Amino acid sequence: MKNTLFAFLLLLMPFAAFCDNQTPPPVPRVSIFSTTTDWAALTGLPLRQFVGDFKWSNSDVKQGMVLYYLDAFPCYGEADSVRIWLGPQKQSEGKLRLVCVHAPKNISFTWRNAKRDADQSASTGILNCPVSGERELDIDISKCTRGPEWSEYK
Repeated sequence: MKNTLFAFLLLLMPFAAFCDNQTPPPVPRVSIFSTTTDWAALTGLPLRQFVGDFKWSNSDVKQGMVLYYLDAFPCYGEADSVRIWLGPQKQSEGKLRLVCVHAPKNISFTWRNAKRDADQSASTGILNCPVSGERELDIDISKCTRGPEWSEYK
């Protein structure tokens, strides 16, 4: 009798997983990595390093603004230098270093308002910025335009 009851319970175990409606289905996460294309070989142009120099006023950043560079031809960001925090009173943290086949005229960031030590979390949307300069790139935050917020993308 015990063996029959035990066998019956073993048969029911696979069906128990279907009865649990409390567990949400897993959400797949996608990892995005910078391109590994050899742009110098494809374009015949040498790669050079460029450094971003930001200008901003307190009204541009209020409590602080976190920027992440979005890779786009002719540049890609160096892995350890694509996050920049800009704060009031000209405080900043991080350095933008790009590797490009030529100096960009425009670059894009994902952005959000945040204090200096804020954890990484979802950003607000895209910030498109005109760039001037050759090796030292000047980026004036007051001249950047905000693109759509992420919720507006389809």
